[in-house]
Amino acid sequence: MYEDKTLTCKECGNEFVFTAGEQEFYAEKGFVNEPQRCKECRNARKQAAKGEREFFVTTCSECGGEAKVPFKPRDDRAVLCSDCYAKSKA
Repeated sequence: MYEDKTLTCKECGNEFVFTAGEQEFYAEKGFVNEPQRCKECRNARKQAAKGEREFFVTTCSECGGEAKVPFKPRDDRAVLCSDCYAKSKA
């Protein structure tokens, strides 16, 4: 039913493929317009809108290693590094 289309990004001018699967997804979601930007430009635009995320460096409560977290650590709560966090979820 759908066929791949080659579109031109309005941001960078590069051509990109609007695949049949993407077209089907757009139709299911009720989107009527084709994408105007390539995936790289869409991602860059999303990141610019979010802004830089601030990270805090602290000590992991479990292993004592360095932990980078996206929130300001408090003394009354344990903070885990990404490895120890993953282990606790397993």
